Amino acid sequence: MTRICHIDLDDGNLPPPTPEIEQERKVAMFDLIEENSFALPGREGREVPPGPYRLGLSIREKRLVFDIRTKDAQPAAEFHLSLSPFRQVVKDYWAICESYFDAVKNMPPSQIETIDMARRGIHNEGARILEKRLEGKAEIDTDTARRLFTLICVLHYGG
Repeated sequence: MTRICHIDLDDGNLPPPTPEIEQERKVAMFDLIEENSFALPGREGREVPPGPYRLGLSIREKRLVFDIRTKDAQPAAEFHLSLSPFRQVVKDYWAICESYFDAVKNMPPSQIETIDMARRGIHNEGARILEKRLEGKAEIDTDTARRLFTLICVLHYGG
C-alpha cells in the first residue's frame, strides 16, 4: 500500500486563514486522501515499513518536516527540507491566488481563465520543486506533489 491514509497539518501557530485559504487546504487534503501515490524507498539496506502511511507536515526551525508513520502510528521516516527553494514560488503562488480570488468576484470568465492558467503554471512549478527535493526520500506522483505543495503553501501563510 503505497499511499497516504491520513494527514496531520501542524498549522496551529499560524494566523487564522482566510475563507479562500481554508478552502484550498480542505480541497487539497480531501483530494490527497482520496487519491495519492506515496512510497518510501529502501535506504542503506534497511527494511521499509509498509504503508499506508500517516503524514505529519509542519514547519520547525525554518525547515519543512515530513513525519511519516505507519497506519498504526509507528515511526517510519522523518525528513527535513530547507524552505529556501520554495520561498519564491510560494510567494508567487499566493500573489496569483489573490488575483484569482478577486477575479472570480469581479471579472468575466475569459479573464478568470487566463489568471487560473497562470496559477496552475506556478502550482506545477512548486510541485516540480517538491518532487526534486523528495528524490531519494519519498516517491510521489505529480498529482500528489501538487496537493502536497498546496499544503506547504498553507503552512507558509502568514509565516
